[in-house]
Amino acid sequence: MPITYLSTRGGETGLRFEQVVLGGLAKDKGLYIPESIPKMSIKEIEMMRSMTYSQLAYKVICQFVDSSDIPSENLKDIVNRSFSKFRHDDVTPTIKKDNYWVLELFHGPTFAFKDVALQFLGNIFEYFLEKGNIQNKITILGATSGDTGSAAIHGLRGKKNVNCFILYPTGKVTTIQEKQMTSILDENVQCISLPTDFDGCQAIVKSAFADEDFRNEVKLGAINSINWARVLAQITYYFYSWLRATDAMDPNHIPKLSFVVPTGNFGDILAGYYAKQMGLPVDKLVVATNTNDVLHRFLESGSYRKDPSIVTIAPSMDISVSSNFERYLFYLAGNATTLKRWMDEFESTGVLKVNDTILKKAKEDFSSSSCNEKQIIDTMVEEYQRQSYWVCPHTATAVYAIEKLNLSAPTTICLATAHPAKFEQAVRMTMSRVGVTELPKRPDPLEQLFSMSTRSTTLRASLPSVQAFMRRTMEPSLHRMENALSFVGGSIGADVGAWFDENPTYSWLSTFATLSVLGYFMMSHIQLKNR
Repeated sequence: MPITYLSTRGGETGLRFEQVVLGGLAKDKGLYIPESIPKMSIKEIEMMRSMTYSQLAYKVICQFVDSSDIPSENLKDIVNRSFSKFRHDDVTPTIKKDNYWVLELFHGPTFAFKDVALQFLGNIFEYFLEKGNIQNKITILGATSGDTGSAAIHGLRGKKNVNCFILYPTGKVTTIQEKQMTSILDENVQCISLPTDFDGCQAIVKSAFADEDFRNEVKLGAINSINWARVLAQITYYFYSWLRATDAMDPNHIPKLSFVVPTGNFGDILAGYYAKQMGLPVDKLVVATNTNDVLHRFLESGSYRKDPSIVTIAPSMDISVSSNFERYLFYLAGNATTLKRWMDEFESTGVLKVNDTILKKAKEDFSSSSCNEKQIIDTMVEEYQRQSYWVCPHTATAVYAIEKLNLSAPTTICLATAHPAKFEQAVRMTMSRVGVTELPKRPDPLEQLFSMSTRSTTLRASLPSVQAFMRRTMEPSLHRMENALSFVGGSIGADVGAWFDENPTYSWLSTFATLSVLGYFMMSHIQLKNR
């Protein structure tokens, strides 16, 4: 039987992997999921114990990719290349710390867990575009709270026939996160700073996908975890870490392991849910959040409510609407009709409430914990004092959950989602308490960022503004003329450009105005020269 996909809201069924990856968000605003979840026996899982990370990743990923979409040899090549740039031989090493395990997911190009998925996704895009079965060009539009943007850019930079636009909230990502994005000057990459929060950026992305004419015009694609390939790639490190943590255990008496996962958008822990459904012996899946605890509140009360996000020292979790949660809600709802009704209600009211029976099922699938900023800092201090090990503020939410839920045991794996050097503000807040006077040395690739040139564009936080900028950037002549208008007109040119962003109907007037201004300045220059 071919491997096919459907939309959570029921508008599309029977789709191939290629259609799902290139489509990103379903046309009915739903998310793509497999029509059935493949199963692996414990015997099949054990057979992967001696494999390298890339070999295991192929075995897991091929369960979801039909050979008619990507032949096995091509898929193996894509997987091998995707993990070739990681700094550790194990790609995602599992380290014994104290009385539990730490799965270090920060050994990729941008020092964050999202490298695992986005190196893979970039290569998948390139493969499908070169084949040209559906299309030969794609325009990526993504939103980031910090780490997705840089990982996406590093996965897509220089890719043929790929344009990449990343939206990020002005002043709400760390300095290093911003530099990792804006220091990539490849022509196919554009970073856009918007005066809003991550949810505002994500809302613009979803609105762009809902605009069918624009979506078709620019061949829009997604790199956020709304793209199924992101979740698929992340399933792999649950299998690999489970095998590493059980290597020394009696093969006849291996217990189930628990995973404690820092999460804001629900994609990372959703990958763990799929791994468990496939047959991986998993006990608890623990959602660890910061003050933006929409997921924790749902698992406590059954109420999923959109509240304004709060800026914290763990910015990648400063999210009030978890985009991937809809995928899990589909399994709770049991069918697309019910799920669509839930999502329509949530989108119109900002609230989704489930009954006690459904809440009980959710609590069987997940446990949860939330912590405030003080508790994050206290946890970072305690981890360093106990074992001289820095954790990033996001990972600290998971360590806090382990202690709070009494899960400190050799059967628990804590996901370390980013290198602490990416979050120096949080590290500085701990230094005096642990007797450290100098900031820990940054890894060389992060240190080098501070001497590199950067490029970013600030726009109004609106869909017309973003769409107009994307159109101009992909039309080279118009883009060069706008740059000239901004150069000769200074702030006036920038203000004029912003007005045209909000009024794309008059784009012809933008071109006319640009030529007129350029003509005026050229004539003035000639007259002055001839005097």
